[in-house]
Amino acid sequence: MNNRERHLATWLFGKPDRVPLSPGGGRQSTLAAWHSQGLPTDVGDYNEYAYRLAGGTKEWPGWGAGFPVNERMIPTFEEKVIEDRPNSRVVQDWKGNVCEIGKEFTPEYLRNAIDFVTRRWIKCPVENRADWEAMKRRYDADEPSRLPADAEALGRQLAGREHIVQVHFSGPFWQLREWVGFETLCTLFYDDPGLVQDMIAFWDHHIARLLERLLKHVTPDVVHLSEDMAYKSFSMISPAMAREYLMPTWKHWGEIVRGAGVPVYAMDSDGFIGELIPLWIESGINACDPIEVAAGNDLPAFRRQFGQNIAYSGGVDKRAMAKGGSVIAAEIARLRPVIDGGGYLPQCDHGVPADVSWPNYVEYVRLLAGATGWL
Repeated sequence: MNNRERHLATWLFGKPDRVPLSPGGGRQSTLAAWHSQGLPTDVGDYNEYAYRLAGGTKEWPGWGAGFPVNERMIPTFEEKVIEDRPNSRVVQDWKGNVCEIGKEFTPEYLRNAIDFVTRRWIKCPVENRADWEAMKRRYDADEPSRLPADAEALGRQLAGREHIVQVHFSGPFWQLREWVGFETLCTLFYDDPGLVQDMIAFWDHHIARLLERLLKHVTPDVVHLSEDMAYKSFSMISPAMAREYLMPTWKHWGEIVRGAGVPVYAMDSDGFIGELIPLWIESGINACDPIEVAAGNDLPAFRRQFGQNIAYSGGVDKRAMAKGGSVIAAEIARLRPVIDGGGYLPQCDHGVPADVSWPNYVEYVRLLAGATGWL
C-alpha cells in the first residue's frame, strides 16, 4: 500500500498492510531540548530518524504537495509590539487581538504554532456591531488569492497522488471566539443570540463558498475542522446549545464534503469530548482528534461506546511519554486493542512538550512502531 491508501484504510476501518506511523510533532522548545539530548541539528525528519534508531528498516512514507486554501481575513491586522514590560510584552496579533505574552516571544508566535505560548487577552477585534460590520469586509470568499494561483494545474497534479491531501477550516465556535473572545462569546449566546446567529451564518457561507471553489479543482482526502470547545471535564457550551447553534453548520459543510466524495470529515477539539462525539457523528463527522488523556478521554471506552461510527487520531498520553520506561509501555498496551481494531491513528495527544526527552521519544517510537506493524 502507498501512504494514502494506508491512511484511508485505517480511518475507514479497512484492512491496511500496517497502521500509519505518525508519532507526533514537537515545537521549538521541544526540538531545542532534543538537540541538547542527542538529536543532530541537521536531521530533517526527526520521526524517521527516531524510527531508524529504533531499528526500523521499512521505507519511510513521503509527503507531497497539498492544496492550500486561505480562510483568513484579508487584509490581516498589523502585527506589532505595543508595550514592553519587565517580564512580558503587550502585542497586537494578525487577528487584531491585543494580548500579553512572555518576553521571549514575538507576535509571530501567535500567527503560527511555533511553540507553546501562554497569553492573556486584553482586547478582541469585535466589540460591537460596528466592529462586526467592518470585520465582514475582510472576508471575501471569492478573493482570487484564497486559492493557489495554479489551482487548476495543481488539481491535475494531485489526481494521481500517493499521499494524503487534507484541507483545514475553523469551525463556527472557534472562529467566533477569535473575533469576540471566549468569555464574550459565551455571554453572547444569552445576551445577543441574534448576533451569534448572524456571525455563524456568515462563517457558514464563507467556508461553504471556499469548499465550492476548491472542490472544482481537487477532491481532498480529509476536510478537517477545528473547534477547541471543551474543558477538562465538559464542553464549553452545553451539548443542547451546540446542537442548536453549531450543528446546522457542521451538517451543511458535511453535505458539501460528502457530496464531493471526500472520505474523511474530521473534527479537532482539545479537552473532554465525550459529550460532543455523538453530535459530531450525527453531523456526518467520521474522525476526530487529538483525544487528550489528561482531560479524561478514554479511547478504549469510546470505542466500546461509539463502535465504528467514528475514527480517532492522537490519544497517546504525553505524560506517559515523558515518564518513559514501563509507563509508556503500559500506555501503548492500553491502546493496543484500539489500534488492532482499526479506525485509529495513534500519536501524541497534542504537540509533544519539551519534558519528553529525546531518548524517551525514541523508545516511544519503537513501541509504537511495534504496535502498528512497522517493526
